[in-house]
Amino acid sequence: AAPGSRPGTLAEAALKALRGGGSKEDFWAVREIDFTVNQGEVVGLVGHNGAGKSTLLKLLSRITEPTEGEIALYGRVGSLLEVGSGFHPELTGRENVFMNGSILGMKRREIEKCFDEIIDFAGERVQLHLDSPVKRWSSGMVVRLAFAVAAHLNPEILIVDEVLAVGDAEFQKRCLGKMQDVARGGRTVFFVSHNLSAVTALCTRGILLKGGRVHLDAPVAEVAAEYQRLARAGMSEDGQLGHASRSGSGAARFTHLEATALSRTGEPLSLAATGSDLRFDVTIDAARPVNGASVRLTVADQNSYALIDVGTELASSLSLAAGESARVSFRLRELLLRPGLYTVGLWLGRSEADVYDAIEYASPLEIASGADDAHRGGASTGAYVCRCDVELSVASGALAERAA
Repeated sequence: AAPGSRPGTLAEAALKALRGGGSKEDFWAVREIDFTVNQGEVVGLVGHNGAGKSTLLKLLSRITEPTEGEIALYGRVGSLLEVGSGFHPELTGRENVFMNGSILGMKRREIEKCFDEIIDFAGERVQLHLDSPVKRWSSGMVVRLAFAVAAHLNPEILIVDEVLAVGDAEFQKRCLGKMQDVARGGRTVFFVSHNLSAVTALCTRGILLKGGRVHLDAPVAEVAAEYQRLARAGMSEDGQLGHASRSGSGAARFTHLEATALSRTGEPLSLAATGSDLRFDVTIDAARPVNGASVRLTVADQNSYALIDVGTELASSLSLAAGESARVSFRLRELLLRPGLYTVGLWLGRSEADVYDAIEYASPLEIASGADDAHRGGASTGAYVCRCDVELSVASGALAERAA
């Protein structure tokens, strides 16, 4: 062979083989994105799985360099893109606070000044284990401390990706409150979440990504409405999930979802109604072996807030050989959701880091009025109907005295 025609190292030879002898096909995760954000704006970045949200945030955080074009940032950037991003598992929580603060550009005395506030915000469990290596911590504890560091070190620009997907309701509420404090302080916030309620509560402007491009840049209410319209348009009406928008490794995939409304005695009903039972039958095909997997099903409202989340963890795990199929059934007893339109989501995997298939919008679900949703005067705003006993008594003498 002529000089220079052969790779010089084994690594180069492997790379050349993986690229098919040097040929490759470009894939643009995001492209032709152009927008300006002013100081103090709170921007919600939304889009379905694979739209390019996380890639865009990595570009803004300077974790990844753009292939073409440029990004101009004015101010210090604090980012929380993954659970424990920037944390070293062998270091203690205390050591990670100082290391992460230094990465964000803070001086040691600045970190020391707000250290107590950071730990107080992170919560009691973090305080108890502050001097143990974070590799022994739960993911919830790690994200609490990671968010506390990012939010308290006063960056001019705060970038947060799905932090509200981890942690309990109390922590999520504190996160929202802290980001609102950051926004009121005149700093810029980029916030990514599938929870439209949180996005609309926190943000004034929204950017909707679709296929790696900006589909809509408008007031957050308009963006939320368009996001929901696209979600409904992509959902399966016949139960077949072959064209559903999804994420995951693909080792096993959901292929079919069927919902059947049942009376309390088990008889099929023509329509799902408040108070009836609802059975979901899910079919899964394995392309590769999977072991110890869990299946989860969610029912979310029109703001993408999960009202119901059920899974197979307490019953059994799922293991399949390549080419095998499985059928999983969930029966929701006496469903007391108010009449309205909801969405069904599916998840298959072993952990947050080992997801085989995830479909955020698998199917629409319409709940009709039922026996447990009798007519009530005035506005009805609750998510659920609740059976209750009411006692009403009037002390006429006391009323007469007050009236006089």
